[in-house]
Amino acid sequence: MSDWVLLGLIAALVVLLLLTIFGFVVYSGLFTEVVVSAGSPPVGNITLAYKFRVGPYGESGQLFTDGCSISSKLYSIGVYYDNPHTVPPEKCRFAIGRILSEGDAQPSEEQIKRFLKYGFKIFSFPAPSHVVMATFPFTTPLSIHLAVNRVHPALDIYIK
Repeated sequence: MSDWVLLGLIAALVVLLLLTIFGFVVYSGLFTEVVVSAGSPPVGNITLAYKFRVGPYGESGQLFTDGCSISSKLYSIGVYYDNPHTVPPEKCRFAIGRILSEGDAQPSEEQIKRFLKYGFKIFSFPAPSHVVMATFPFTTPLSIHLAVNRVHPALDIYIK
């Protein structure tokens, strides 16, 4: 094989690798619009199993994984208390969990025991009357990092 053919194959593989990486980042939400709205909440009363942490928001991905490994059929929820652009990463607070029940439904005792066994706490939220919310897709672990850098600025702009 000539050197030019070999260089051409290497160049083609590098281009394919870069396109694959770009596609992964786009799929993770790079160009996805952050939708911010206010109004009636999408849920009523909810009971959830959660873990609370203090630290960089990038570490929240492991908590999502922990919840999914216990029950993959439940919806995830993340509550981020601080603006990472004004609060140092080591002081940012967040709670990540799974919604066990909504509305008048009660969570099963089996679910509660399973989440408690793995260090989750159980809490019931009353239905809020009015909320400001943002949505951003969680398609890959990279989505968390993209969301941290895009959702808070969008919320700041909306609230101002």
